[in-house]
Amino acid sequence: MPLPFSIVLASASPRRKDLLKKAGYRFKVVPAGIDESSFVSAGTAPAEYAEKLALAKAKTVAAEYQNRLVIGADTVVDFNGQIIGKPADAKDAEQITKKLFSAPHKVITAVAIVRLSDNTELLEHDTTTVYPRKLNAEQLTMHIKSNRWQDKAGAYAIKESGDEFVERIEGSLTNVMGMPMELLQQMLERIAGG
Repeated sequence: MPLPFSIVLASASPRRKDLLKKAGYRFKVVPAGIDESSFVSAGTAPAEYAEKLALAKAKTVAAEYQNRLVIGADTVVDFNGQIIGKPADAKDAEQITKKLFSAPHKVITAVAIVRLSDNTELLEHDTTTVYPRKLNAEQLTMHIKSNRWQDKAGAYAIKESGDEFVERIEGSLTNVMGMPMELLQQMLERIAGG
């Protein structure tokens, strides 16, 4: 659907960029470059944390592009209420992977859409439950050596089909990939509709 406004994606994520491109959106990429660690506080619920970050990213970039819709997003993994973000290093990635692939967990992506010129601000999130496959020691070692865990919430990235790490999911696949496209479309249609 052609949109009656121009979009800025406030994210450096190649997966988010690919998802928007595949869906036919035309947009400019301007990473927000905010310090995500400053948003962590004790007792913050995973969805609330993701929403705070998504909104901060959108607002930071919107300050430079006041007449354009800016989309910010943040993905976290919720493991029994514990926020699992991006691993700091290989050892951290190994600990996260062992934990997450022992039981079902939730992937939450918050989406913020901001346009400062007319005070447009929408903020929502989507949640998908991931049922992982049990990884053996060799699979775990190969995963850590591959470095595919880098810059990924939960230290892994789901594929569109035939995923070795995931048995099944309940909810949006694109949400787990970093941008819940169904939710984003609904939000944009709401803005376009007035």
